[in-house]
Amino acid sequence: MAAETYDVIILGTGPAGLQAAIHAARAKASVLVLGRGPKSSLFRAHVENYCCLSKISGQNLIEEGRQQAEASGAEFLEEDVVATAGQEGWYTVKVESGRELKCRALILAMGISRNKLGVPGEKELLGKGVSYCVDCDAGFYKGEAVAVAGCESAAVTGALTLLFYASEVHLVCPELAVSEGLAEKLRESAIQLHEGRKVKEIRGEGAVRELVLDDGEALPVAGVFIEQGAKGAVELAATLGVALDAEKFQYVVADKNQATNLPGVFAAGDICGPPWQVAKAVGEGCVAGLEAASYAKKLR
Repeated sequence: MAAETYDVIILGTGPAGLQAAIHAARAKASVLVLGRGPKSSLFRAHVENYCCLSKISGQNLIEEGRQQAEASGAEFLEEDVVATAGQEGWYTVKVESGRELKCRALILAMGISRNKLGVPGEKELLGKGVSYCVDCDAGFYKGEAVAVAGCESAAVTGALTLLFYASEVHLVCPELAVSEGLAEKLRESAIQLHEGRKVKEIRGEGAVRELVLDDGEALPVAGVFIEQGAKGAVELAATLGVALDAEKFQYVVADKNQATNLPGVFAAGDICGPPWQVAKAVGEGCVAGLEAASYAKKLR
């Protein structure tokens, strides 16, 4: 069976992928978007720092974006990608059902995979007090006690940010691994450091109520921020030979046109690195969609 062909295939249904789809389709390119909306890290988040919108749920933002993309002419396929390959000016994408899809231009917008704690209550209370993004959700905990789980710079800087919102900030860290300068800022701050401790459980019914440590201590908190660092969702990109950042090999390297080192492969959103913000993802998605459509149409 011959592979189905498109001008542009987009991997990812978060804000970067959706914005790319809207612009590529409006530029009269045939567009297919792969992925499942609920898997986006934005789906269960709340957005209140995006220009021109005072407050909106991540789910509503994604659903509205999909409707706009479909109205512009983009198609959607809710399947996970299992393999990618490039040959003779075409890129092939294989999805879990076995279907093979081909395109002239490929946009990588599948975000990143957050490192989870893997403790009881984490999954059940996600979006109900458990968060993976301080910058996204800090404002919801004004005057509340919160905890951050993590040992690296993301955790420490996140805890320092939370001091501007929360009444009390705990940092749970088995072994601190930051620069001396950042460690000094931590020690001089009002953050309550629980070094040498691990999170055992997150408790609550319908909302986070307390964080239980491995020594049995229970911290009464309304929010738990898991900042374990983030590994880029770059496995599929790496098999194509897409260049990754030289420092940690976690993110895809893209230029100002969101182009990678491979002709016809573009990237946008969290997969390109921080900050983890909707505004950045949408802006990069816009550029990637326009550039990918232009590239593909020249090869028709």
